[in-house]
Amino acid sequence: MTARSLLLLSVSVLSSCGSDGPSSENPWRSQRAEFLEIAERLERSGNDWIGLSAAERLRAQLAAPGLSVSERRKLESRLAERLLREGEVEEAIELLESLLAGTPADGPAVAGLHRRLGIAWMRLAEVENCVRRHNAECCIFPLAGGGVHAAPDPARKASSHLLRFLESKPTNLKVRWLVNVLAMALGEYPGGVPENLVIPPSAFESEREFARFRDVAPDLGVDAFSLCGGVAIEDFDGDARLDILTSSYDPEEELRLFLNAGAAGFEEASVAFGTSDQLGGFNVITADYDADGDVDVLVLRGAWLGVDGGIRNSLLQNREGRFHDVSRAAGVAEPARPTQAAVFGDFDDDGVLDLFIGNESLREADPRQDFPSQLFQGRGDGTFEDVAASAGVTNDRYCKALTAGDYDNDGDLDLYLSNFGKNRLFRNDGGARFHDVGPELEVEEPDGRSFATWFFDRDNDGWLDLFVASYEGSIADVCAEALGKERSSPRPRLYRNEGASFRDVAREVGLDRFILPMGANFGDLDNDGFLDLYLTTGDPQLESIMPNVMLRNAGGETFEDVTTSGGFGHLQKGHGVAFADLDQDGDQDIYHQLGGFYLGDRFHNALFENPGNTNRFLHLKLVGVRSNRTGVGARVLVGVRDASGTREIHRAVGSVSSFGGSPLHLEIGLGAALAIERLVVSWPGKKGRDVFEEVPLDSYLRITEGESTFEVLPLEGFRFSSGN
Repeated sequence: MTARSLLLLSVSVLSSCGSDGPSSENPWRSQRAEFLEIAERLERSGNDWIGLSAAERLRAQLAAPGLSVSERRKLESRLAERLLREGEVEEAIELLESLLAGTPADGPAVAGLHRRLGIAWMRLAEVENCVRRHNAECCIFPLAGGGVHAAPDPARKASSHLLRFLESKPTNLKVRWLVNVLAMALGEYPGGVPENLVIPPSAFESEREFARFRDVAPDLGVDAFSLCGGVAIEDFDGDARLDILTSSYDPEEELRLFLNAGAAGFEEASVAFGTSDQLGGFNVITADYDADGDVDVLVLRGAWLGVDGGIRNSLLQNREGRFHDVSRAAGVAEPARPTQAAVFGDFDDDGVLDLFIGNESLREADPRQDFPSQLFQGRGDGTFEDVAASAGVTNDRYCKALTAGDYDNDGDLDLYLSNFGKNRLFRNDGGARFHDVGPELEVEEPDGRSFATWFFDRDNDGWLDLFVASYEGSIADVCAEALGKERSSPRPRLYRNEGASFRDVAREVGLDRFILPMGANFGDLDNDGFLDLYLTTGDPQLESIMPNVMLRNAGGETFEDVTTSGGFGHLQKGHGVAFADLDQDGDQDIYHQLGGFYLGDRFHNALFENPGNTNRFLHLKLVGVRSNRTGVGARVLVGVRDASGTREIHRAVGSVSSFGGSPLHLEIGLGAALAIERLVVSWPGKKGRDVFEEVPLDSYLRITEGESTFEVLPLEGFRFSSGN
């Protein structure tokens, strides 16, 4: 039994008889113990992502007598790779150095060993500086100030090995990119890079100047340190301030809840609210599924793990100041299938939220991985029934992301599924029966491996456009683009909605660029009324050190890269992203869940504080009566007047990113508006419209379906006491 197994066993025993108490659904053991048993199973499985037993097996094989020199070297090489992934970096370096010392200087394996040692030393440089000496400027590209390594030796050794590799492989763009990043970490860029390898600083300049956002997470204690995961920002405790919930892919890490205490910052309430009982979770999404006025949570598990990913999801009901795991009672726990993608919506328009979960099915390649997607129809009593087969939405493909929106403006919610393979657009016929119109409307691409997706009204014309990004490529493509070289990786797609038909306008609007997003979301950085994109890489490879990308929507016409000028180019693996006005000052801040897949690739989350702007805003909280409680599926039109005349701003309630976590209420930028001339809420299912005039600027309104007046809610901005 490994040390980690002993830890899991001891915690399991303690949790089963400790203060947490038994699960209300299973009196024989606590939820924590249940998930710890899953973690132990995954460890024993030797799973490529999360298992730990592979290193132990390799050690046992190395201890066997009679190994030839060649066999021993192969096993040591494999062990070094496993140790590096598991965070045993110094032991991995020691093994690789030993292998290099025993390799003829002119042998064919030398270059590869230098490359692997370079990556290992680079990872140690990250641990020694960005993790152990973490500060707000760590890993913000291009590296400067606090991002320059205070402990430079690991980065210097990494650079030395990678330069040795390039002596024999001078055209390798991956390693060339890393050499330039390491020079930044050493404070020696660009002069410290050989002239034939340097990437010019001009390649990293933003396409326009932009206000600088600063990471205040370390100051506020919300820089949770974990593997990749999700984020959800909502008012979970009902005090009218937005809180932060964040998860981790590690099956023994807790779901963490940070309650917003206003100017005092944040207070962790994971134990008090019961989220500490929930372990693991690649993504989290929110909804008021039981229509009681507070926000509930769904934790999604098992993604990437294949046959090992049959880990149940958790539906957490927010009740009496605590989250209660009601997954089994609600009927959404089994069968457990690997997933990270789901969305709540009222697909049958009965006023009750339903739940669609996109699972990772590979049934054509492997019968063991027959994992159809699920459409859980809400019964109205807190329980659900899976009707995916009769509704025609089992998908039976490897679903990595999905989104819901009324693309044809007929009053019901449609579904878009981003798959590894052809994507699908399921059109709702009005009775929660669906037909795949993806081939007909030519929105199946990017073919191969696509990921992040969402519906949003990019140009404020009242029709939902569709964004979907590719997940093909590597840092070689980042380097190629920086050098102006051709690349072969697929580009994102932006399908402009031209009246229930689509046309790809990605090239026209400046999206013909290499981006490898996994975590991604949209919001309005500068309150100009147009939705911007934050596209963040989640590629698992340790060497995938590339900046996350921020693209500003310039008037609905083009997207401008403001990554470096705005301080958004974090180099760590990006997953859950939420745009939210956490300090209630009228502009959106960004909480970013960071961390890799491998157990040794944890990192600190970031909270980018918006420095503010002079534009106006409107926040809206919808309360459905005949519609679902939070108005998911409603459409909002804000007509504003400014010095240039009048314009419309359109939003869709509940239209969310596939790996985001923004609040359910709307935070709408109004640009330089002088007045709001009208506000129109079109409730889902064409149940009617509520129209308002004389709406105050810079306000937070509650609009109840069918009522002729709105309620102005308090929105008192504050400054976090530990902020900049």
